[in-house]
Amino acid sequence: MPKIFEDKGYKFFFFSNEGEPLEPAHVHVRKGSHIAKFWLEPGVKLANSWGFKAHELKAIGDIVKYHRKSFLKRWNDYFG
Repeated sequence: MPKIFEDKGYKFFFFSNEGEPLEPAHVHVRKGSHIAKFWLEPGVKLANSWGFKAHELKAIGDIVKYHRKSFLKRWNDYFG
């Protein structure tokens, strides 16, 4: 589970085995027992979440949007 970024207690990561066939580029976000998944392409979009409140998801989405290019680079570097 490569961690790619951490901000304000939110850990951004992807799983090293993302399914067969490989799902489109996305990032998982965890804080405590709460978790969410955001698609990175064609744009940032919430895929699903458990435990986060709406205002947290907006803040997390803003972080993902800001770092989207670097998250995509890490995804492509890892999965080639």
